[in-house]
Amino acid sequence: MKLSREIKTGIIVVGGILLFILGFSYLKSTSLFDNNKTFYAVYDNVGGLQPGTPVTINGFNVGTVNDIKFKDETGRLLVTFSVDNDFEFTRSSTAELYDTGIIGGKGIRVNPIFDGSPLAKSKDTLQTRTSPGLTELVQQKLTPLQLKVEGAFTNADSLLANVNNILDDKAKTDLQGTLQGFNKTMASLTESANILNRILSKNEFKLDSSLTNFQELTNNFAKLSDSLNNAGLGNTIASLQSTMANLDKVMAKLEKGEGTLGKLMEDEELYDNLANASQELDLLLQDFRLNPKRYVNVSVFGKKQIEYELPEEDPAELINQQ
Repeated sequence: MKLSREIKTGIIVVGGILLFILGFSYLKSTSLFDNNKTFYAVYDNVGGLQPGTPVTINGFNVGTVNDIKFKDETGRLLVTFSVDNDFEFTRSSTAELYDTGIIGGKGIRVNPIFDGSPLAKSKDTLQTRTSPGLTELVQQKLTPLQLKVEGAFTNADSLLANVNNILDDKAKTDLQGTLQGFNKTMASLTESANILNRILSKNEFKLDSSLTNFQELTNNFAKLSDSLNNAGLGNTIASLQSTMANLDKVMAKLEKGEGTLGKLMEDEELYDNLANASQELDLLLQDFRLNPKRYVNVSVFGKKQIEYELPEEDPAELINQQ
């Protein structure tokens, strides 16, 4: 069966129209034979969102952005996007505009909410929100810091201006003199440090010898301490402490009047008797030396004993008188 030229031309025209419609749908990222649900979202600023951008739910690609156009004279934008029928969500779910990468690019993600409200149907307008991008976050963080830096520079300028007003010519001259004096002081300290370094360099050997001698002296003291310890110094000190303790006890008894020495120290009558006895003994010895006939009378041939004559100054009388 032969086709006429008119039929062939009609088939080519119809095929071209179909290809054009399919290509146009492909370029708009829409399909002629799908049954996806279409939703709307209104934004004040889409930030460069383009048709054909994927729409995600929990990071999974579920649709595409179909169209972006102005909604009204206020400049708000109406975004049309499609979502697969495989996943359902409620009308209270939000269509969030977010950055898809660090270097830019916007996308839409549906944040499903299951709060018991009716399910979203095709042609519904979802609530929207815009997530701040990296650039906006940086600007939000840097703006307060920028204000603080600017305030610090302003305060520094004011401080310098006040310092200039306070420091008159005389004060500036005095300050320069102070700085010069400080420089001279630092120079003197540097010179003193150099002199000290030269002294230490010249006497390095002597210092080493002195330190060596000091170390030897310390070692000798250590050996002496060990020798004293080995010689029983600890026992000797312990015995001395015991002796001192006993002496303290004896002294305490003497103070209380206990024992012979204690009684001698505390009994005044005994002391007086001993003093009187000592004095009488002295007088007796003196009388015996002066008048031996009173006490000793020896007769070899049996002579009659001569009667004793009392001397004019009798020591006994002197004792009685005393």
